Amino acid sequence: MNILTIPFRNTWRKPTRTMLLLMVFTLGVMSIVALYQVSLVIGTSMEKKLSTYGANILVSPSNETLSVSYGGFHLGDMLYDVQPLSEKNSVAAVRSIELKERISAVAPKLVTTTKIRETPVAVVGVRWDEELPIKSYWATDGEFPTAADEVVIGTKAAENLGLAKGDTVKIYGHDLRVSSILYPTGGDDDNVILADLGKLQAITGRPDEVSFLEVAALCAGCPIEDIVAQMRTSLPGTDIRALSNVVNQRMASINFVQRLVLSISLVILVTAATMVGLSMLSAVNERKKDIGLLRSLGYSKGRVFFIFCIEAGFIGILSGILGYFSGFGASFKALSLLAMAEGASPIFDINHLLLTCTVIGTVTILAAAYPAWKGAGVEPSQALLAL
Repeated sequence: MNILTIPFRNTWRKPTRTMLLLMVFTLGVMSIVALYQVSLVIGTSMEKKLSTYGANILVSPSNETLSVSYGGFHLGDMLYDVQPLSEKNSVAAVRSIELKERISAVAPKLVTTTKIRETPVAVVGVRWDEELPIKSYWATDGEFPTAADEVVIGTKAAENLGLAKGDTVKIYGHDLRVSSILYPTGGDDDNVILADLGKLQAITGRPDEVSFLEVAALCAGCPIEDIVAQMRTSLPGTDIRALSNVVNQRMASINFVQRLVLSISLVILVTAATMVGLSMLSAVNERKKDIGLLRSLGYSKGRVFFIFCIEAGFIGILSGILGYFSGFGASFKALSLLAMAEGASPIFDINHLLLTCTVIGTVTILAAAYPAWKGAGVEPSQALLAL
């Protein structure tokens, strides 16, 4: 028996208490590891879900504004030298930036105006496969278009034009069927007709032309400014701006969740460390006789202190190993229950395992420092008098 074997023998002197302490501390480590793994994934996963509620970058042609007035009477502002965007080139340029993996969706749009039944109305061409993923809040009284000759009409536009689902509307001389009416959104969508972009380009004689692009970018992994800067380099001569209010709202939501996860982890860690401290303090009070014998055999205070610290550290490292693997497995289930498992998953990293064992082992040693110091201070004469 030596200074290294004594702590391990003492650990199993009362196996029930040791196993209970190990189990509780392992559960604490498991919870912390699971929460940590979830926090690593939740930023990207949450933002992918939030991106379904709208884009956060707007790409439009650069333009010049001329303020027109005469005789002191202001006639308004006039846009000139506006060059339309090429859908093919613009989408390809956005998709080719260095941070292209951060681009969730690119939704091109062509905006035109026409008259239907002598009522002026805006017609917006969209690519439904790109538009619907960023407009998850859209709801209709029917189905979204599955054919190029079908349109969706906003609620107010439908009321003004006297149209309903299943009606036929003539746009630029072509008959298009109303597949559904868009339920009120409280935005511009209520006042327009939404048509297939390819169809609208064809009937207006504006092939490959778009008015602007809406881009949904994931900015949890990098600043939105970096994505915008790369897009400006890839698309010179265009006006590219981030919708700061949208970006800030999304990042605030993500940061709140991550801070909440961190706070819960700290509470669990402090609670587990307190239990270790109390357990070691109880062990010191119970083993005063043993401490007295060791001190009478020549063990210094430092050696006695070391024995208790090794005992606590052993429990901490073993709990760290068991807790890491169980927490890593539990993180998959947690993400599944939170519906956050799409597009990202926890990644096993041996460095994280070593770091977990080191941190948890250190925490248990620190928690046991006071009981160990108290135990090391027991005088041999006082302990032996109790024999």
